[in-house]
Amino acid sequence: MTEKTFVAGVGMIPFSKPGASPSYDAMGAEAIRLALSDAGTGYGEVRQIYAGYVYGDSCAGQRAAYQVGLSGVPIVNVNNNCATGSTALFLARQAVAHGVVDCALAVGFEQMTPGALGVVFGDRPSPLGAFDEQADALVGAEEVPMALRFFGGAGLEHMRRYGTKLSTFAKIRAKASRHAARNPLALFRKEVSEEEVLASPMLWEGVMTRLMACPPTCGAAAAVVCNESFARRHGLSGLVEIAGQAMTTDQPSSFESGDMRRVVGADLTRRAAESVYAQAGIAPANLDVVELHDCFAHNELITYEALGLCPEGEGEAFVVEGRNSYGGGVVTNPSGGLLSKGHPLGATGLAQCFELTRQMRGAAEARQVENARWALQHNLGLGSACVVTLYRRAA
Repeated sequence: MTEKTFVAGVGMIPFSKPGASPSYDAMGAEAIRLALSDAGTGYGEVRQIYAGYVYGDSCAGQRAAYQVGLSGVPIVNVNNNCATGSTALFLARQAVAHGVVDCALAVGFEQMTPGALGVVFGDRPSPLGAFDEQADALVGAEEVPMALRFFGGAGLEHMRRYGTKLSTFAKIRAKASRHAARNPLALFRKEVSEEEVLASPMLWEGVMTRLMACPPTCGAAAAVVCNESFARRHGLSGLVEIAGQAMTTDQPSSFESGDMRRVVGADLTRRAAESVYAQAGIAPANLDVVELHDCFAHNELITYEALGLCPEGEGEAFVVEGRNSYGGGVVTNPSGGLLSKGHPLGATGLAQCFELTRQMRGAAEARQVENARWALQHNLGLGSACVVTLYRRAA
């Protein structure tokens, strides 16, 4: 039998452009300190640490954590592409839920460089080789950068199947900017209109403009996870329960469906979401707020459908009718999402945790979702891994 698990404390530093941030270890250490302070517990109480990052040498997690203290506890370094931060959270929660430890910490950080993501080790097979083959067969456009081709190709599939307009993706980006304007930790806080998004430089003719893609970003975030007895012994408050969590990887449908939406994780998302809804005994209609993986505006729309926020093919109506924002059905990415908050790969999943923990506490200030009780987090990394986490406001 698993134990109830809680997020006891969260920390996040403001995201910044490449070249404008402190070093990865300083960022990670500061996020850890903030999470411990928020929880009201000491570093010596943490029994395991999971450190997530993508672009860095081995044992970078130790380098960051050692600046906070030398406690001798296990430190596990985690790399699952863009789902790295939520994978670290998944492992920390798993250790607590199964009684291995009573308190664990997940931290994610990234010190990125400008420009599109690319392959680091070009002298060996790429983990994304099978995905490239699918993109070659279904999309072409070999001149388009890798991630843009994958997710833009998924958006193009939606446009072809359902007549989705380019302006709908622009609406998603404009919504992200309105939300980020309320978030002091976001990278881009300037509001942009749908027209400005459409007028930004075209990255792929008829498919994507520059403002529809998230920027490379530096940053860090962390979370302290504990069980009920630990919280009671230490008199912790401000707890947020993790009511369900699931992690999925690819099945044959990713590569046999002939559908770029499935190549980039729509089926992974659907299976993970259905699992957490079943764990908590709720339906998508019960959700109040969602932080989802909007690395491109196109993936946000595809994810609405995969999470069950709307039926398949109705993502455009969900956007046009404003059901994705304040006053609509469910507020998506109140933080500004990856599109406006930024996307430091290792930190993204834990930054989502930070935002939803604040929402569940009623402490999100200007971006607070009224009477928020249920929150869903979705974090996806190609290669592939998808982590969906469901939070419930604790009594």
